[in-house]
Amino acid sequence: MTAETNESHLLILEDDQGRKEFALDKPLYSIGRDKESNIRLVSQFVSRRHATLVRLPKENNNSYYYRIVDGDGKGKPSSNGLMINGRKIPAHDLKNEDEIVFGPKVRAIYYLLKNTQRSGQTDASEYDITLINPGMTEDIEEI
Repeated sequence: MTAETNESHLLILEDDQGRKEFALDKPLYSIGRDKESNIRLVSQFVSRRHATLVRLPKENNNSYYYRIVDGDGKGKPSSNGLMINGRKIPAHDLKNEDEIVFGPKVRAIYYLLKNTQRSGQTDASEYDITLINPGMTEDIEEI
């Protein structure tokens, strides 16, 4: 029996337009107010090119993680910076349930979802087994 882990990366964003979900699977994302951003933030309090998400490989593993970097990814920082888990820092390797604050009322939560599938073995909970008492069928045949 082998266990296979599939990971999904999800960013749930809240801004002036409400809540949005982004499934992350690309190697690079631009985040900001700019209309050309991959993940657009709707707020006057965020920069046009506020942050960059970069996908990086994990060591000794076929999976990856995301690093968030303040600014446009080319060295130009945003006006207000990033608050990650309550600390203002220029870059951070994202972990499950990290909170990113871009500005007033503009934040995101990062989720790393792990789905484990077992190959070659079936889990008994996958089947709904209803037991029928043989005496229950007699009433049906007499009608």
